Amino acid sequence: MAASLLSLSPNPTFTASTKPSFSPSYHTTPHFVKFPNTSQTPTHLIVKPLSTHSPRASLSSIIPRATATPTTSTTQTSFHGLCYVVGDNIDTDQIIPAEYLTLVPSNPEEYEKLGSYALIGLPSSYTTRFIEPNENKTKYSIVIGGYNFGCGSSREHAPVALGAAGVAAVVAESYARIFFRNSVATGEVYPLESEGRICEECRTGDTITIELAESRLINHTTGKEYKLKPIGDAGPVIEAGGIFAYARKTGMIPTN
Repeated sequence: MAASLLSLSPNPTFTASTKPSFSPSYHTTPHFVKFPNTSQTPTHLIVKPLSTHSPRASLSSIIPRATATPTTSTTQTSFHGLCYVVGDNIDTDQIIPAEYLTLVPSNPEEYEKLGSYALIGLPSSYTTRFIEPNENKTKYSIVIGGYNFGCGSSREHAPVALGAAGVAAVVAESYARIFFRNSVATGEVYPLESEGRICEECRTGDTITIELAESRLINHTTGKEYKLKPIGDAGPVIEAGGIFAYARKTGMIPTN
């Protein structure tokens, strides 16, 4: 009888409880993904000048993901472009503030508009704008960050906004788990993890090449190379265009 009355009653209202206080030890476990180092090379930095005769230095064969055309191979292996460097704990409000979450990414016009607001929430200490006024796209196709990139809310708009702005990949020391998962699920950007603090050695505007197959980042401006952690099984999902596109491609769900 009590259960019957409960099922017919209106939804109960809840009052927010007082925010609990945490001991200092709570802050010693950050809530972000940190992958094990699978490289046999103990150092993340390989310092050597790039030879103009090296195959790596020839950029004519590198096709940015945003403008890539179908070829006999469906696997994107390299990205090339300018980088935009940010610091630690870049949260989703900085990537795309909540006031723009009313934009619907499935609507092409609103998708483009969402991209125009990417990283607009960064503090004024970032004097270089990620996207110029009255522009929808950024000239920086690679974002380089520190640890705990994408922390904050679970909004999938964060990687979507970056992808809509023209970003092909984010390279960070570590990620908030939800941002990493949303990046893979939406297929908008490659969330790549560095083996060290590349954000302290690269500068906004540096020319960068990322080679997925070899898990490395090349800074052509400084002539340095850096090891990245392999993207692993997430790579084919992102390349397919997200989790649903991948499921259709592999026959997990029927194709319309």
